[in-house]
Order: sequence, then structure tokens, then C-alpha cells
Amino acid sequence: MAKAKGKKTAALKSDKVRVSMKLVTSDVCERCKTPCSRGMNYAARMRADGAIGKGVPCVLTRHTSS
Repeated sequence: MAKAKGKKTAALKSDKVRVSMKLVTSDVCERCKTPCSRGMNYAARMRADGAIGKGVPCVLTRHTSS
């Protein structure tokens, strides 16, 4: 006989890793020592007249918490 397929156990909330990044504005992206494509695209969009932005997640400020 074939084995019955059982449910996989879900990961516990305590086992999950949470990643978060700080939101930075275009002026911070322009002064950055290691510019990334996401930040440079955001800074270019914010240079246009009437642009409104709330920031972009910065990869350099990434930190994990469990």
C-alpha cells in the first residue's frame, strides 16, 4: 500500500525572520556613498516639478529580527 500524504507543518511565528529597511528620501539617496539603482531612479523622479514622494526602502539599512 502507498503511504498517505500528510499535512506539512507550518512554520512557527517564532521561527520566521522579519526583514525591515529604513525609508529614505531623495536627498539621502543623492548623498549616498554607494548608490543603488532603486535610489537613483527615485531621486530622478523627485527632481521633476510637482513630484510628491514618501521615500524608498534603502537596502543598506536592512536589518533582520526574529
